[in-house]
Amino acid sequence: MSDTNERIPRDFYQRDPEEQQAFLENTWCNKCQQVDLGMQDPIEYEFMGRIFIEGKCNVCGEPSITEVVEDEEGTD
Repeated sequence: MSDTNERIPRDFYQRDPEEQQAFLENTWCNKCQQVDLGMQDPIEYEFMGRIFIEGKCNVCGEPSITEVVEDEEGTD
């Protein structure tokens, strides 16, 4: 992973369709102060070694940003 202060574009649509749908539905909007309102127009990028998906809230249109945290399942 990169540790620069620049956004590094990633392709959201390379993700599994079910995973895409989960990211688009499981959101938090700071303006609406509600969970799972959904987002549209997703853009995925890496910033300072972390991965984010940014879109617009389906209700108010304000930016909604989700940090992608990889599961470490199967490490038994």
